[in-house]
Amino acid sequence: MKSICVYCGSSDKLPEVYLQAAAEMGKTIARQGLRLIYGAGSTGLMGALADAALEEGGEVMGIIPNYFNTPVLAHPNLTQLEIVDTLHQRKARMVELADAFVALPGGFGTLEEFFEVLTWAQIGLHQKPVGLLNIRGYYNLLLSMIEQAQREGFIYDEHRALFYVEENPAELLNELKNHQPPKGIERWMTREK
Repeated sequence: MKSICVYCGSSDKLPEVYLQAAAEMGKTIARQGLRLIYGAGSTGLMGALADAALEEGGEVMGIIPNYFNTPVLAHPNLTQLEIVDTLHQRKARMVELADAFVALPGGFGTLEEFFEVLTWAQIGLHQKPVGLLNIRGYYNLLLSMIEQAQREGFIYDEHRALFYVEENPAELLNELKNHQPPKGIERWMTREK
């Protein structure tokens, strides 16, 4: 694992606990010699994540659609900035460059990115590990919904094994580094029991 893509919220005026967690994730990624790939934002958790990684001497690559590349939104001091035309191109490029994915707390965009990359793993488009950093129980209700879907048969057991959940950045990165793709991932296509 050399590069990790992090999805997270860009909203302003968030509780300090989330900003601190994003900063800790950024520091941990840099200290472990991993390249951070993210959406190039300077606000909210995105800014805290990138600033902390850069302060630790880490390599930070941002990928941003042209319409978000404004002085208010784009981070001005990244190691590398790639500007693309569309949000779809941004997401595809992040998936292409990353060896693993982590979602920190966030809103619609973060949830959409997490579920897209998880769905791609489910259908076999990649075998890269995926994780949730569950700060202050932020994702507890989402995890309950996923468990409900699993109980009701909408999610196979092996598909639930496609992602990891931790409260600590170092522990989550360790889980991702030790990831082994679950066996039987294709069962939903073959309909084997």
